[in-house]
Amino acid sequence: MDQKNCRNCQKIFVITDDDKNFYGRMRVPSPTLCPDCRAQRRWAFRNQYNLYHRKCDFSGKEIISLYSQDKPYKIYDEEIWWSDKWNALDYGRDFDFSRPFFEQFNELLLAVPRRSMNQDGTNENCKYITFGMANKNCYLAFACFYSEDVYYSTGTSFSKDCLDSFRCTECQLVYECSNSHKCYQCAYLNDCSECLDSYLLTDCKNCKSCIACKNLRNKEFHIYNKPASKEEFEAFKMKLLEEETDKYIKEFNEWELKLPTIFAHIQNSENCTGNYIENAHNCYYCFDVLMGAQDLKYCFNAGWKGKDMMDCHMAGKESDLLYEMHATTNAHNSAFCSLFRGGSDCYYCDNTSSTNNCFGCTGLVHKDYCILNKQYSKEDYLKLLPRIIEHMQKTGEWGEFFPAEISPFAYNETMANDYYEMPKEEVLAKGWKWKEKESKEREVANANGELLTCKTCQKPYKIISQEEILYQKIGVNKPKECYECRLKRRFNARNPYKLWERQCAKCGSPLFTSYSPERKDIIYCEKCYLAEVY
Repeated sequence: MDQKNCRNCQKIFVITDDDKNFYGRMRVPSPTLCPDCRAQRRWAFRNQYNLYHRKCDFSGKEIISLYSQDKPYKIYDEEIWWSDKWNALDYGRDFDFSRPFFEQFNELLLAVPRRSMNQDGTNENCKYITFGMANKNCYLAFACFYSEDVYYSTGTSFSKDCLDSFRCTECQLVYECSNSHKCYQCAYLNDCSECLDSYLLTDCKNCKSCIACKNLRNKEFHIYNKPASKEEFEAFKMKLLEEETDKYIKEFNEWELKLPTIFAHIQNSENCTGNYIENAHNCYYCFDVLMGAQDLKYCFNAGWKGKDMMDCHMAGKESDLLYEMHATTNAHNSAFCSLFRGGSDCYYCDNTSSTNNCFGCTGLVHKDYCILNKQYSKEDYLKLLPRIIEHMQKTGEWGEFFPAEISPFAYNETMANDYYEMPKEEVLAKGWKWKEKESKEREVANANGELLTCKTCQKPYKIISQEEILYQKIGVNKPKECYECRLKRRFNARNPYKLWERQCAKCGSPLFTSYSPERKDIIYCEKCYLAEVY
């Protein structure tokens, strides 16, 4: 086990013998940045929420895009980008051994067209969504999958008729719910499953017609964890949903601190640390990991049968042997790639699909043995690649993810600023980009509907007709904040992707939890928590 000082934040971090073995298998050096700084650098390449009006650089027509018009990149509408109307190999160039690789790669990024919204062509009537797949009639939904009529939501999948939801699955007619599963006709739920006609719940399962409850199992008609009549339930429901919602939410948030909270949501998993881990094995310091993940470390929003991965986010789906990857599916033995959809043995690639044995490429689809978008024979590729790696070792670039300076986005447009918020002055001092936001940018979310003023930021926002219908179906009032402020509030309410050492408040056993010691929550280990709720 070795200790190193992060070259960015100067904090000490540990490299274990298992880490060294993994780096050896990947044929990469040990990192120079701590896990947090490595994650920050990767997040700096993901703009998920900021949308703009701009022109397609191929057709000239008005489109919606993750890239503002002032960006110096060529942006193509999704349909054109995926078509055969252009060829990414036309931008190929020779590697220049007199210059750093990242400098050359940045020039390639500026030349090769980019996808406007990072969709995959399987969405229907979803003009305003990003990173989505197989959705229908969704609006301002981000990284959502197989859903229909979902609005202002993030990470919601296999769901229908949902508003302002965060990482909900198989839900219908829910509003302001987070990390919930198979819930119907509900609002203001956190960490709940199989609940019906219930409101303002935390960690409840199989509950029906309950309000302001925590840690309940298999209950009906309860208020503040106590039995109630149907008439009492309906009266409270009307007050909560129609009259003084903010007041009751505040009261509930204070009340629930008196009840125990499980240290982490880890289900059907073995030898795992982190939070929101499900059906996984040997996952260390991982968050939002599920569905058969195995042998992962420092991975976020990953899994889907992913195996042997380190320092990856939004990655997995039947992938293995990945290191320092962002937004990756169906990949093998690859590292330092972003927006990498299918392929193997690729390094330093961006925005590619079904590529194998490629290095330093962007915009390629179904290509093999390319370097800086130039096609090579297998023999020539295998001769040139070691020379490039040796060159990058001399420049100090080999083994490092793309520097934030060459991200296509300003730092405050990306999720790096969500997880690692920094003031403008500090961002610019690092040589990273910053974008001043203009009020007109919000017009991208506008559609025909009622114009309101956000109570938090005082900026105008719209209520479109489709969402108004859902508010009526669910029985909630229209929101008093714009979708951006609602999104930020939900994000800030989540636990961070960090772990602290604490003790179970009941038995004293040691825990690794995402609840910091400064918080007032009463944290229980799994054994004590289950004994309390069952």
